[in-house]
Amino acid sequence: MKFTKMQGAGNDFVVIESKNGRFDWSKLAIEICDRHYGVGADGLLLMLPSKVADFQMRIFNSDGSESTTCGNGLRCLVKHYTDVNNDRHDSEISIETSVGVRKARIHRRKDKVTEIQASMGEPRVGHNGTSAKAVYRKKQLDIKLVMNRTIKINGHDLLLNLVSIGNPHAVHFYDGSVADFPLAEFGPKVEQHKLFPDETNFEVVKIISRKEVEARVWERGVGETLACGSGACAITAAGHLLGELDSKVAVKLPGGTLIVEWDIDGEVFLSGPAVSTFTGEW
Repeated sequence: MKFTKMQGAGNDFVVIESKNGRFDWSKLAIEICDRHYGVGADGLLLMLPSKVADFQMRIFNSDGSESTTCGNGLRCLVKHYTDVNNDRHDSEISIETSVGVRKARIHRRKDKVTEIQASMGEPRVGHNGTSAKAVYRKKQLDIKLVMNRTIKINGHDLLLNLVSIGNPHAVHFYDGSVADFPLAEFGPKVEQHKLFPDETNFEVVKIISRKEVEARVWERGVGETLACGSGACAITAAGHLLGELDSKVAVKLPGGTLIVEWDIDGEVFLSGPAVSTFTGEW
């Protein structure tokens, strides 16, 4: 089985092209993502045939669970698709995901891909996944009442902003240094809190300016990762809805910087690096 190892801002994946959607991909993900006995990755990305888009994406976390979406994974698969089909020069391609068809814009310079900007869908907020745009437009609704929840972890009250970008996120804005935040201690407890029956991703964020934040991410089914694309989108959406961030934000993560754009009315767009590091055979 041939594979390509890729990463987006340090969020790394094993990419496999296949026509077999019924293979036990969950078992393979556990084995191939193991950093000691396998290739090593945060997740397994599958490129499968699609009847409604250029290709279908499925993603399995390193613990074998299947994720609904992944921003960095989506951009890595798009980069892989452009590498494989280098005779084509599409400016936009479509990707079938479990939460709908997503589009990616391809920017080139002298026939080389310089940037991939992926659409991530419309953010939804709160425990019931209400349309963020609808909540924002209804001025009589308090966004904080819809989006915020407070949980107690290790005796500390933790204020979370609940945002869904196809998958659930709990965003915590923090005044201190994110590097010093005890993410390994708090992350698993937020992920598996009873408030989240399907578990959640957890982001701790420090606002640097209206255009820049620093963040660390605890991903459900994986643990702490160097970056998270959908997490960066959730951070931007939450901060923008609260009036703390502009519509275009640089999200600085341990593995690199992701650029997120959201103007309330449309979809969230994610840009950042997507790099092939090596190929191999499993």
